[in-house]
Amino acid sequence: MLEIFSALLIGMGLLFFIAGTLGLLRFPDVYTRIHAVTKADSVGLGLVCAGVALWWGDWHVALKLLLLWLLVLLSSALLSHLIAATAMRAGIRPWEAE
Repeated sequence: MLEIFSALLIGMGLLFFIAGTLGLLRFPDVYTRIHAVTKADSVGLGLVCAGVALWWGDWHVALKLLLLWLLVLLSSALLSHLIAATAMRAGIRPWEAE
């Protein structure tokens, strides 16, 4: 039963990765693309890490995966802010609906 729940978490995480990738390819400007990738990948990685931690069943592995997820959250927020600030300084305006 635990393996099934773990596989479901990993599968849901992969769906979030796919959604983030589609957002990166389909959204119109750099700001919406950053939003799609950072949000979907953060949630997706959290779900995958939770699924792997359950599958493995060791608290050492769970702590390492939690640390990995927290570092990715921190770096994702920092890098998306830097990309958006650079785009603003370069004069790239946010997309507006017609």
